[in-house]
Amino acid sequence: MLIFFTIFFTVYTTLNYYIFIRGWQALTAYPFLKTFYVVIFVLAAYSYIITKIFYKYLHPVVHDVLTWIGSFWFAFFVYFILSLVLIDIIRFTGFQFHLFPEFIARNYEKVKLITAAVVIISVSLIVIKGYINTRCINIRTVEVEIPKGSSALNELNIVMAGDIHLSPINDEKFLSGIVEKINNLNPDIILFPGDIVDDKAEVLKRLGIGEAFKKLKSKYGVYTSNGNHEFINGVEEADKYMKEFGFNVLRDEAVKIDDNFFVAAREDRSISGFTGKRRKSLEEIISGVDKSYPVILLDHTPSGLDEAKNNGIDLQLSGHTHHGQFFPGNLITNLVYEISWGYLKKESTHYYVTCGVGTWGPPVRNVSKSEIVNIKVQFVNN
Repeated sequence: MLIFFTIFFTVYTTLNYYIFIRGWQALTAYPFLKTFYVVIFVLAAYSYIITKIFYKYLHPVVHDVLTWIGSFWFAFFVYFILSLVLIDIIRFTGFQFHLFPEFIARNYEKVKLITAAVVIISVSLIVIKGYINTRCINIRTVEVEIPKGSSALNELNIVMAGDIHLSPINDEKFLSGIVEKINNLNPDIILFPGDIVDDKAEVLKRLGIGEAFKKLKSKYGVYTSNGNHEFINGVEEADKYMKEFGFNVLRDEAVKIDDNFFVAAREDRSISGFTGKRRKSLEEIISGVDKSYPVILLDHTPSGLDEAKNNGIDLQLSGHTHHGQFFPGNLITNLVYEISWGYLKKESTHYYVTCGVGTWGPPVRNVSKSEIVNIKVQFVNN
């Protein structure tokens, strides 16, 4: 992981320098603004990283303010990069082929400042709209038919909420709204396919985030698997935190529910990078499962979907992708995953990959909507 973070930090710093130097150039005619610019830029670019490294030593208010600033910066960062690349292409083409009118050449310093202002305003509007979008949570309903087998049930009302990413951004107020929407769906069982947390358990406890989980109501309880962010933030403490609020945390295991169906859950694929351990194969996990009963699988990252199909899983629920969360992330997740968001059926196995109810990093969405998924299962005779 040290190599990964070293590469990430190097690339991140290089791209930030690209943004910084272009802003610096726009202020050539206004040198008195440059000191303010440096301070604001460095604070925005590195505040999130500072909170992750020095969270134990920061005053709670300072920690939360830096988290907000740094989280939003990631969205600005992406759109500033895209804007600058486009501007540099236009600039190179214009000067190379003498396409710009004379007044641009005569007022080049003023044009640079006006261009910078237009970019900042445009990106700010995109980010603000994206933030508002994250707070509008949709209920998505999916109906599936699964062989009844030995189950005595005729139907099952599942509510799934993936990728909450609890943090000072996605706080207790945000969580309370999610819990209320889940309860309004009268679930038989509540399933979370990982990434409940996006901060250390001690930080969440300090802020009183998680108490709303105690209000969750369902017939068969609440079950979750670990996502990569549980491992990033310390999986043992994260799991202990979730158990305190009534979660059944399944770690490479399967449990039989009410003698009618099984819920199995896999550790996230990131386990080896953070703990040096390997996750069990799906075949190992369900080796003791009576497959005459319906089997539902929680697997945070939707990679290798055929494994569920080949092992007779009836329904796999995943998250992780956020469907890219904001453009152009969706283009990347569409390339990486067989399904980046939504429903898929392969032979007799159903899959649903949620784009999540919360957000990682910037609380910004503009290619998907935050969602809670209501899966209505009809058990049918073979």
